[in-house]
Amino acid sequence: MIKLYRSAMHPKQWIAYVEGSGWVIFPAGENGWESRQAARGLDPMYLRQVPVSLAESAGLPEAEFCDVA
Repeated sequence: MIKLYRSAMHPKQWIAYVEGSGWVIFPAGENGWESRQAARGLDPMYLRQVPVSLAESAGLPEAEFCDVA
């Protein structure tokens, strides 16, 4: 399951929590998921969960593997 987040500290990137893998950050552009990296030091105060459909163009895995926030 994937949960998608926005962060005021990373306005041009998506942040996701991937069950079994942890936190990742990736560009909020087309196919950004392919450039994902492990995310560390995230401040939960700035994270807001959003629907995974918002990052569809970034290439997130199919919706059946995602939480629908």
